[in-house]
Amino acid sequence: MASHKSAVARDSADSVALAKRLNRIEGQLRGIGRMIEDDRYCVDILTQVSAVQSALDALALKLLEHHLHGCVANAVASGNGADAIDEALAVVRRFGR
Repeated sequence: MASHKSAVARDSADSVALAKRLNRIEGQLRGIGRMIEDDRYCVDILTQVSAVQSALDALALKLLEHHLHGCVANAVASGNGADAIDEALAVVRRFGR
């Protein structure tokens, strides 16, 4: 499916918040690496892996929310909504697996 290049810019507050979330996730991943190196208890590591997965899901939902309210809404308003909606549905289906 073709990607739509008519993106809507995020405001700086949104970008900063997303960057903070991503930095936190990167820190969690490094922490998991240290736990593995330190031969920590498997369940403790798995708990942290689950936390990272949840954090990534939350980040993805924020990005999807921006995409729907910005990019898709603009495409619909300009008469090009069908492709944008199909693309958004494909993304939602990927997360539903």
